Amino acid sequence: MERIKATAEFLRKKTAFTPDAGIILGSGLGGLVKSIDVKYSFDYSEIPNFPVSTVEGHDGRLIFGFLDGKKVVAMQGRFHYYEGYTMLQVVFPIRVMKMLGITHLFLSNAAGGLNSSFKVGDLMIIKDHINMFPDNPLKGKNIEELGTRFPEMGEAYSRDLIEKAKNIAEQNGIKYHTGVYVGSSGPTLETPAEYRMFHILGADSTGMSTVPEVIAARHMGLTCFGISVITNLAVFDEGEVGTSHDEVQNAAGEAEPKMTLIFRELIKTL
Repeated sequence: MERIKATAEFLRKKTAFTPDAGIILGSGLGGLVKSIDVKYSFDYSEIPNFPVSTVEGHDGRLIFGFLDGKKVVAMQGRFHYYEGYTMLQVVFPIRVMKMLGITHLFLSNAAGGLNSSFKVGDLMIIKDHINMFPDNPLKGKNIEELGTRFPEMGEAYSRDLIEKAKNIAEQNGIKYHTGVYVGSSGPTLETPAEYRMFHILGADSTGMSTVPEVIAARHMGLTCFGISVITNLAVFDEGEVGTSHDEVQNAAGEAEPKMTLIFRELIKTL
């Protein structure tokens, strides 16, 4: 808690900025920053106690500015459990953003499609998630200042924002799905048997992020909204060729303008 407060205080003194919303941009999805009227920008290495992103496609900057008149703070690149960080490190920036004043958290990720109706480049509005990580960011002694010991997760993703996002997509002719995201540790992509298991469990997309961040956010009472960009399709049969990280980034880049439009229009409504 002391580190969270110290980092928040450092950023507060540097920016004198109280953001309304936090945004986390996933692999290949950092272009939303081009729409932000940037007032302050920090490399993660400049921020006390911040981890440093090591993944290709994650720029590693914290951006403060205005998005269509709304004050936002955006993570251009996130931290993953598979990079060797603890869960506390993975969710540290979300806790700092809460201390800076955000009330809403918007998340994006590049994900594998498990639903047979999905195509590469589709958007999936996340309506729920399944936690298949081997750890939980709330494990250990609870910090009452952040939230209750046993946070309720019945509405991890805001139903109100989901309905608004669906309307925005329909008004702009954007194809979308709603579905369940399953998060697991990685860094290996799933085997055909694991893809089949996740599908049987009820998941529509799969990835290696988002779930810990939403758990920490909901613990602190933040309202969450998330989108998966479907960058590859599940390999259900042995012998099929999988997907490279470059292909994931390319697919994310092509779908990014649609995701950006939905995020921008949603944030306008706050």
